[in-house]
Amino acid sequence: MALEDSRSSTLPSFLYKSKGFKAPAPAIPINGQSSRFLIPSPDETRKIAMYSPEFYAACTVGGALCCGLTHTAVTPLDVVKCNMQIDPAKYKSTASGFGTLYREAGPKGLFKGWVPTLFGYSAQGAFKYGLYEFFKKYYSDLAGAENAYKYKTFIYLAGSFSSEFFADIALCPMEAVKVRVQTKPGFANGLLDGLPKITRAEGVAGLYRGLVPLWGRQIPYTMMKFTCFEATVEALYKNVVPKPKDECSNVEQLGVSFAGGYIAGIFCALVSHPADNLVSFLNNTKDATVGQAVKSMGLVALVTRGLPLRIVMIGTLTGAQWVIYDAFKVFVGLPTTGGVSKAPEELTTPLPLPTA
Repeated sequence: MALEDSRSSTLPSFLYKSKGFKAPAPAIPINGQSSRFLIPSPDETRKIAMYSPEFYAACTVGGALCCGLTHTAVTPLDVVKCNMQIDPAKYKSTASGFGTLYREAGPKGLFKGWVPTLFGYSAQGAFKYGLYEFFKKYYSDLAGAENAYKYKTFIYLAGSFSSEFFADIALCPMEAVKVRVQTKPGFANGLLDGLPKITRAEGVAGLYRGLVPLWGRQIPYTMMKFTCFEATVEALYKNVVPKPKDECSNVEQLGVSFAGGYIAGIFCALVSHPADNLVSFLNNTKDATVGQAVKSMGLVALVTRGLPLRIVMIGTLTGAQWVIYDAFKVFVGLPTTGGVSKAPEELTTPLPLPTA
């Protein structure tokens, strides 16, 4: 019974409701044990229990796919952005940055660092999404049903903070290799020669020199990403979408996921951009400190350098990530993320007894 109870959650069911899903009747205890809560899959031949090991495994794989694939796809934008941050005199704008890189290195130059990008952001996405689902349930259970509903924004913030803390530890070594490959001509061709070059010169610690600024960039980014997404999706279903979520097709629900993700991505870029500039500077300048980086760049440049390009990149990236993540969840038999919040009393109101 303890195992089954641990898989129940005080999170309202609106968070996990998909087209065609009908809420089951209240579980009837059998020999003191309640039945498992199952989510119908699209083909009805397989079922994944909410908060089971299979549920968290699916969210982990979906997170790895959505982050790894999207970050790798925008590698050319990332290469230009990083070089604009490191050498603004040479890379004055997005258009000229693309032109300069293409002239100097050809098409291959625009995809420098794609391998550490793929591996690093796949690992980060696995921790980010898998642990977010875990911590969201964990903190909701700690808070209780009424408080989880009343303070759901804090649940989202706490869950995303906790998940990103661990996700960045997985990302940091690949990020260090990626930035140097992209911004230091002749440093290395990619992951296979870049990683050992760093460890030989600086030890394993060299791979984590940028961890604190990475936390400074990614934790606010992820807190905004998940919290703004949840709030935006709820607002869209309340005020824009003309019918309830469970009456929307999967395509319509994924459209809401993309819109919510893109809007969240714009705010993500704004809150995390100064730290993104610091990460690029520190990974490219040996023995530099955060204070030296801020002094060298200046506060205005720290906030604005490369920002327009990053807004476009992160907005598109975040919208695409949510579509891939939710599409994968639907594929394996889970509902999309987000929906209209309901108070605990709305979820627990008993059905009227039939009259004679």
